Amino acid sequence: MESNELEATGRIMDSAVKAAREAAGSRLKATEEQLAYAKLLDAGMKFGLLLLVVTFIIYLAGVLAPHVPVNDLPKYWEMPVHKYLAETGIHTGWSWLYMLGKGDVLNFAGIAFLAGVTLLCYIRIIPILFRNKDTLYGTLAILEVLVLALAASGVLKTGGH
Repeated sequence: MESNELEATGRIMDSAVKAAREAAGSRLKATEEQLAYAKLLDAGMKFGLLLLVVTFIIYLAGVLAPHVPVNDLPKYWEMPVHKYLAETGIHTGWSWLYMLGKGDVLNFAGIAFLAGVTLLCYIRIIPILFRNKDTLYGTLAILEVLVLALAASGVLKTGGH
């Protein structure tokens, strides 16, 4: 193909892509539950990020003493997890909640919050789904909440729990 033909083909393709995007944009509208989910996810992500930054600053500033002193960290880096946990006296599962007064453990609060935002988003849209008579998706959202809550609870005693 010659240069002029390539340019013409490129212009036609660009026009077609632009027309397709405009047509799709005029037809695609977010649903009420999508907007509610997205709004809560956005707020949750921003709060979680802020929580991570604040707790990390608290850790760096030494406001709270760490459970594992910073100078001791290198000796733990190469240890298997079970040995690290035994030597530092850290327990698995949700036991870290009892250690939130320690600077290095306080950071877990932001991580746990961010991990739970999806659960909150599902809880938020359940009433909308049922109000809109979307029973199947409402039921699936309830099941998703139950599965996520069960997985986070540690009841199944898998993984790090």
